[in-house]
Order: sequence, then structure tokens, then C-alpha cells
Amino acid sequence: MTSPMSELAELFAATGVPAAQVARVTSRLGDSAAARLREDPWRLLLVPGVGPGQADGFARRVLGPEATPGDERRCRALVTHLLMNAARAGHTATPLPDVLAELAKLRVPDPPRAVEAALDEAAVMAFIEEPDEAEDFDDMADFGAAGAPDGEPPEPPQTLAPARYGLAEEAVAEGVVRLAATAEPLLDEPALEAAPAGPAGGHGAAVTAAVRYGVSVVTGSPADVEPAITALAGAAAAGGRRVAVATATALATAAVTVPAGTTVEPLHRLLDAREVEGGIAFARGEQAPLDFDLVIVQEASALDVELAAALVEACADGTHLVLCGDPAVLPPVGPGRVLADLAESETVPVVSVNAAEDPATGAEGGAVRRLAAAVGRGELPEVDSPEREVVVVAASGDGEAVHRAVQLVIDSIPRALGIPVEDVQVVTPAWSGDAGAAALNRALKDRLNPGPGEHAGFDVGDRVVVYGALAQAPTGETGVVTAADERELEVAFAAGPVTVPVPLLPRLRHGWAITAAQAHGTRWPAVVAVLPAEAAGQLSRPMVVTAFTRARRHLSVVQAAGPALARAVGSPDTPGSRRRTRLVGLLRG
Repeated sequence: MTSPMSELAELFAATGVPAAQVARVTSRLGDSAAARLREDPWRLLLVPGVGPGQADGFARRVLGPEATPGDERRCRALVTHLLMNAARAGHTATPLPDVLAELAKLRVPDPPRAVEAALDEAAVMAFIEEPDEAEDFDDMADFGAAGAPDGEPPEPPQTLAPARYGLAEEAVAEGVVRLAATAEPLLDEPALEAAPAGPAGGHGAAVTAAVRYGVSVVTGSPADVEPAITALAGAAAAGGRRVAVATATALATAAVTVPAGTTVEPLHRLLDAREVEGGIAFARGEQAPLDFDLVIVQEASALDVELAAALVEACADGTHLVLCGDPAVLPPVGPGRVLADLAESETVPVVSVNAAEDPATGAEGGAVRRLAAAVGRGELPEVDSPEREVVVVAASGDGEAVHRAVQLVIDSIPRALGIPVEDVQVVTPAWSGDAGAAALNRALKDRLNPGPGEHAGFDVGDRVVVYGALAQAPTGETGVVTAADERELEVAFAAGPVTVPVPLLPRLRHGWAITAAQAHGTRWPAVVAVLPAEAAGQLSRPMVVTAFTRARRHLSVVQAAGPALARAVGSPDTPGSRRRTRLVGLLRG
């Protein structure tokens, strides 16, 4: 019997597509990939990394002369492709004029009709963005002079979004409003006064907001937020409430300190992720809600809009939800900026915590915390760390940066600080480049686990990172390959072993070195932050803060970017870095 992958391999062999793409396309399009592509070859655009030119060439080989620029399948696929590309850059909405202009560049004969076709297929949604009341025009005569007919306001702008993200953003807004409306105080006033770190304590404002309101936000660095989570869980548990703390990865759960009986799990596992064709889905939701009075999310700045939607839908009426995160770090890997949008909307309480200002501790924090806080303010101070909590290693170029990073991982940090290699994580801005994560992984593998990569590029003993979420392991989780054959890999993650079949192997990458975006949500005992010269244009203040705050005990900074690092830290915004989302407007109603 012919397998789905062999059917796709035959199709690709007949059309000149490299056989190496079979697993990646199957992972994205599912077992019916071959049949779907024969019916509509432009579905290849649904696979990340495939461009319009490649899809057009594939379509010509599948359809022959029938493949034309005006083919409706091509037109609607290009609309979805443009919006998904925007989503990969973090945007949940794209202005309609921008989409029409890009379609014209791609030789689509009738861009408005292409948008209509995409809307008809329901893979795309259109929205009319009504202006805020504060933006209403006071002087219609002035407006008319600007060119509007009869002094009437212009048509409100329209935006487009992939349906999955448009619906998810609306689900987040609806869920937040529902939780806020159905919340009852978790503790009465005497119990609140008596709770650990209550109103008189250092985290009193955060505890009070969590107890009184259905949804609240706690902001601060990871080191500052962790004790706040302990206080929140302790106060609720002392009052007999059921509490869950959700982390980004299983590795991150080990650092959470909470009372006995509190559930601490990766959000992925808390929502009961299941493998479905083309990705994952969550068993927990409106029909099977979470059984907790208080749900606290650690490092919620890593929440993309779809995961946030799944979370709020899984919270039953009356559940209190607290999102904790650092506004100074990178936005999530996926589209949206849920934590930032919630805070910006001013529709939920937002409490900032800072250990240096905490009367209960009076702590200023260690060198890593001081450095990260300074970078968050736009400063790049000289490092003063006699205990070698922070070490800066200069590198003259990217080649030397790789050499220094390898030296730190396999020798200097274990020997000088007693931190074993398995507790050291290399973090860098990008995957590609001479000192990107891929190059660093090659160099580290050569020293730590040499091998031919005979199992889809992996060998037993390799450290891997989840690049695309698995049902048993979320994006950013790291583990070690413990067994392999022609059908699957077995990977030991912090939560236990996971069997990854060959079609899902594109969701894994080598993980001795990972990007700052992949590291978002997890912290390690020691981090080597590599700042390459080649990636100077990718440096930003949020990226640097993210990389630096991944370290708990020790941070080594391999600095090859020169003055570009100070310029990036000193600039609050990177051009084009603001994500286009609709959540603030939806929350404000």
C-alpha cells in the first residue's frame, strides 16, 4: 500500500521538487498533501519559505498551460500568502490597500476580485476599523477642505487577516470581557489582609488585583515577577483556592516556587495539546474548561494570539486570570502582542513589580539583573561583576565569536563556575549567518557530539529545540535525542520522553544554540549571548533584553557587533517593529 509520503515523493519527483521537501510539506499539509496539491498546486504557498515564483513553477509543471496568472486558485492563494507572511512578522491585521498593491506586483489581473475570492473561501477575514471617539472630527468644514465630499468623514479603513488569527483575536477580547464580568472576589477583605504578601506586603498590589479582578496584568523582569507569582499563588492557596501556574516550557517549571497543591505545568500541557492534521489543537476549552479558581501565566509576553485565545476559552466563568511578563522583551514568536495590547487597552489592572523597590526585600539584584535593567532603559553600562556573574568577551568578527562561544560552553563556564555543559544555553539574534544559531550548532556539535546526522540530520546525543510545536512539547522546549531509527526519533525533554515520527522532524532543530525568540519564556543557569557583527541590523533593545534575562546565575556576552550594540540598545524602536493588531480596539469596544 502506497504511503502518503511516498505519493508526495512521486509527485515531487515528476515535477522537479527536491525530495528533501517531502517531510516539510507533509508536516504542513498533512497526509493528503499529494491529492491537495494535484487539485490546487498553489496550496504549496501554505508551506513557510515557499515563494510565489516557486509555487507558479510547480503549478505550471502540474497543470501545464492551464496555469495562468489569473487562475482563481492562484489569486486567492496569493492573498492568503501575503497575509500569512505578515502574520509571520507578527501582524494580525494588514491594511487592504497594502494587500492590493502587493497583488498588483505579483501580476494578479484583478486584485479586488482576488481578495473577494479569498474571502469567499473563508480563509481570510475583512474588518472595518472604526475610529475611536477621541479621533472624531470637530470641524467638518476643515475636513471637507481636505478633500472629502460634502464635508463627510472618509470611509473607515479596512484591514484583512487570516481567518485563524482574526477569529483568535476576537476570542481573546471576548474572553477577557467575559472573565472580567463574571469574576467574584477570591478572598474577602479579612482573608486578603491576612494573606502572605497582602496589601501591606511588597506584592500587595499584584495580590489585590488578582483577588478582586477577573483579569489582571503583572509586569516586570523575569527575576522580579517570579517572587510575585509565589505571592499570588500563596495568597490564593491560603484562602483555599485552586491555583495553577502555567509556564512556557517544562524546563521553566523547575524554577517556580509555590505552595504544595498548586499545579505547575507548561501551558501547552495544561491545555492538553493534541496532534491534528497540520498542527496541534487543545482538548481544554469551552466544553472542557480548566478546574481552577486562579490561573497565573508566567512570561505571558511569549503568548501569541492563538495560544492566548485557547487559554481564555479554557477559563470557565468566574476564573481569575493573571498574565505576568516583561514589556521590555521580544514579542511572541507567533502573531500578536497580547500582553502589551492588554496593558495598552487600560481595560484591566496593570501592576508593575520591581525587586529593587520592594520594601520587603530592599534588594538591588545581581549583575545580570542590573545589566538587563539598564539595557531596558536604553543604557549600556560598563559591567562591574567581580564574582563573574557577567563576563563580556570581545570578538573581532563572527568567526572569532563562534570560537569564543564554543570555548565558553565546553570549557570556561564548566571549569570556572562549575555549571555543567547541559545547563549552558547559547542565544543569538538569528538562525542564519556566520555566527547565527545554525553555524554555532555546527561548531558545538562537532565538539560535543560529532556524527554524520544520519537520522534527518540528527544523531543520538544531539541537543534539539522544538521549532514548531509538538503535542507533547511546545515551541522553545529543548531536549536530547536518546534513540533513533528510520521511522522516528526519541527525545528526552524535561517533562519526559517524546517519540517524534519522521514527518514531524521538520519541527525540530539542533538546540545547543537557539535564537532569542526561541529562548523567550525559559531561563537557564548559564547563558552565552552571541552578538554577531553580521547580525548588527537585527539587534534591538528587546532582543538584547530577552537574551540577557535568559540567564539565572551567569551571563557571558560574546560581543562582535561593535558600536552597533550601543546604537541598538539606545534606540527604543526598530523600524517596522510595531505589530499591527486589533486587540486594543476590540477590548475598548
